[in-house]
Amino acid sequence: MPRTAGHKVGTEVVRDIIGVAPDQGISMLSLYAFSSDNWKRPAREVGALMKLLRYYLLKETANCVRNKIRISVIGRRDRLPLELKSSIEAAEVATREGTRLHVRAAIDYSSREAICEAAGSWAGGRNVSGQDFSALIAQAGQANGPAVGPVPDVDLLIRTGGEQRLSDFLLWECAYAELYFTDVKWPDFKKSDLEAAVVEFHKRSRRFGGIVAARHG
Repeated sequence: MPRTAGHKVGTEVVRDIIGVAPDQGISMLSLYAFSSDNWKRPAREVGALMKLLRYYLLKETANCVRNKIRISVIGRRDRLPLELKSSIEAAEVATREGTRLHVRAAIDYSSREAICEAAGSWAGGRNVSGQDFSALIAQAGQANGPAVGPVPDVDLLIRTGGEQRLSDFLLWECAYAELYFTDVKWPDFKKSDLEAAVVEFHKRSRRFGGIVAARHG
């Protein structure tokens, strides 16, 4: 089957995972939809992906509103087709009051580019806190996009398909993320796979550079 068939099934998986994520205690879910490096793929595949992303937004926005799910997009917008850019803006406006789950889709996204842009916005050599810099990174690539404040650091990063690398995804935000690798490819990823990742996450000892306090009694 063509690669685009896998992408289509992948969008259906997104719908399923968004539906069950809040039940796993997840309040923010970031999904890598299209990296800046993905422009290197064949033009036909890229074009199909752009249309698929727009179709998904048009189809799912109303459902997200009903289920109090907020959608926002991170990454550059100046290279996206105008129709997709308009769909992104409409989805963000329509779902901005969502409080049950915040879904961030990374489209034309590069963490390195975001960090460089944030550094370039660090004007006058003034002292900037880590939180302030996080806000600059979150805003990177969205010159005309909605105002974005600092977002929480990533707690758990799930990498599907047997790959074991970050691939330029949320490098700043993943400083203390727990990494979980699975051989399951995204089109085959199910609720049970998400549950397994969350169970493994809760087994980890998160010290953030400190030590685990001794238990008494």
